[in-house]
Amino acid sequence: MTKVLLINTGGTIAMSEDHTTGKVSPSSANPIHQQSNLFQNLAEITVVDLFNLPSPHMNEEKMLALSQYIQEEAGRFDGIVVTHGTDTLEETAYFLELTLDLVIPVVLTGAMRSSNEIGADGLANLRSSILVAAAPESRGKGVIVVMNEEIHAATYVTKTHTTNLATFQTPTFGPIGLISKNQVLYFQNIIRQEYYPLQAVKQKVALLKAFSGMDGSLIRAVGQAGFKGLILEGLGAGNMPPETVQAIEELIEQGLPVIMVSRAFNGVTEDVYDYRGGGKQLRQAGVIFAQGLSGVKARLKLLVLLNTEQKVDIEAAFTLT
Repeated sequence: MTKVLLINTGGTIAMSEDHTTGKVSPSSANPIHQQSNLFQNLAEITVVDLFNLPSPHMNEEKMLALSQYIQEEAGRFDGIVVTHGTDTLEETAYFLELTLDLVIPVVLTGAMRSSNEIGADGLANLRSSILVAAAPESRGKGVIVVMNEEIHAATYVTKTHTTNLATFQTPTFGPIGLISKNQVLYFQNIIRQEYYPLQAVKQKVALLKAFSGMDGSLIRAVGQAGFKGLILEGLGAGNMPPETVQAIEELIEQGLPVIMVSRAFNGVTEDVYDYRGGGKQLRQAGVIFAQGLSGVKARLKLLVLLNTEQKVDIEAAFTLT
């Protein structure tokens, strides 16, 4: 029988609601331990509690610890499922995509409703994830996110709604597959996968969202605070207010990579406009345009690139993803 490792890291899927107060919080007994035995007919499941964290408590150091643990244990299993809080699930998934070198599938899932709420989705998501992790078709797909019977690539998936069960979506590109009853169906291929070995996270990267009337003060503060790179969520296809341009140029002169993504929900960046603050002039000044990544994903990618042991060309690494 297929062997699946189930790693619990916390989140709503491992929490319970107090019906008196309405508060949702971690419980002393992880509900997943009581539920995972329901799926032993799908795979031989080994359950490990690595963390028990609300997802806002997740950080790069814990992501790296999770990545290293998966890499160490992967040889014993045919697939891996990670349960995770939904607030930062997309970030952990992409971090794992960049730092794992595996053929077997690594599936992240979570829940929007705690285990004892009406309409709780954790059990269904966990079942779908085990099916996906155990499916031979999932090999070579890298790290994927399974929620609400859809399969999404870790690189592009994002949380789109604060409470809706169908919150996880992939803007522009859509899901790569779905689960129908007991079938795992893929209808898109992963076009590019990357791997960067990582032993520690020392260099930090900042993320700023552009707004009308923005000046250079926040951008200069990034350099002064010791960050080693900056992600800009620019306007439209990749433009900035003119008052920010000098500060951006100063960061680039200091040797900090500045990566441009769009604050728009759909689409990709393009260096189209040739005016002060326009994408064309920003690219000429040395700003790197990322294709298809959100701000939080671009931040993680630059963080990994700055901390990896291998020599990388940062601009080339952002050209296609």
